[in-house]
Amino acid sequence: MTGKRPVTLLSAIAAALLMSGCGESATRDDAAPKGAAADGYPVTVSNCGVRTTYQRPPERAVSLNQHATEVMLALGLENSMVGTAYLDDEILPEYQDAYDGIDVIAKEYPSFETLLAAEPDLAYGGFASTFDEKDGRSREALSDAGINSYLNIEECPSGPVTMATMDQEIRNVAKIFGVSERAESELKELHATLDTVEEKLDGVDPVDLFVYDSGDKTAFTAGGAGIGNEMIEQAGGVNLFADLDKAFGDVSFEQVAERAPEVIVIYDYGDQTVEDKKKFLLANPALKDVPAIKNERFAVLPLSSTVLGVRVPAAVESLARQIHPDRFK
Repeated sequence: MTGKRPVTLLSAIAAALLMSGCGESATRDDAAPKGAAADGYPVTVSNCGVRTTYQRPPERAVSLNQHATEVMLALGLENSMVGTAYLDDEILPEYQDAYDGIDVIAKEYPSFETLLAAEPDLAYGGFASTFDEKDGRSREALSDAGINSYLNIEECPSGPVTMATMDQEIRNVAKIFGVSERAESELKELHATLDTVEEKLDGVDPVDLFVYDSGDKTAFTAGGAGIGNEMIEQAGGVNLFADLDKAFGDVSFEQVAERAPEVIVIYDYGDQTVEDKKKFLLANPALKDVPAIKNERFAVLPLSSTVLGVRVPAAVESLARQIHPDRFK
């Protein structure tokens, strides 16, 4: 490895204990030494309030959360990875061989000590919870241990999260690793899928949708500030809770009934099966007059396909096929 290695486990823990202050800094220096930069470097990436200059491509990256892992594998970066953690679903088949060659350092999030033991030079997280301060994995703590960090930009949007945001996420990661041409090749394929869906749905009447993620007292649903809202629109739907100014949030089942969705989209993950979720919704007295319930019109998407990553275009196609099957005959 040509860059500076992270400090040893014991010294990193000592450094963490001596840290003062909890806030993340808006700017920071790269962990790499200030020697000669690699070809095409330095590159600077501003990411969710942290500005990092890379003198060379990371060589010992760790990906945390499925969509982060699959972005890296889609860019052919498995040889630059020393670890991965936290899948919600099976890895996509086209990435399975590459994934099998990478150490899984934890089933869910690794402890700070486990993360340090992998000696990464970059930690790429899919959700803000990846870098949870109370669990000791804040971006500041990683920086003090000599580890750069990058967070999926759906977690810190500067405006609506759209397909352009997906493009930017993939381009940002490619820029860090010096493989921008791979990003453009991947994006060409992803947008070809979206273009095909758009052609199939030309002139279609949008369907009113409600997303059911989870919840029994209230419904945890997709709001208007995440990629899920854009996916629904591009699949020929209308997200009835697009006025919820966050990616996800809670609403009452009475609100769902008032908005009368024609289709309910179930996000599939965790211990509760899709069939269990359907049974709960069908038996919920507040929803008995909802068209989607009366007609038992459900669509299903895996949670891993509804967050910002390379699965998004295929998920748009899947949703479109489920709610507008006549357009795909």
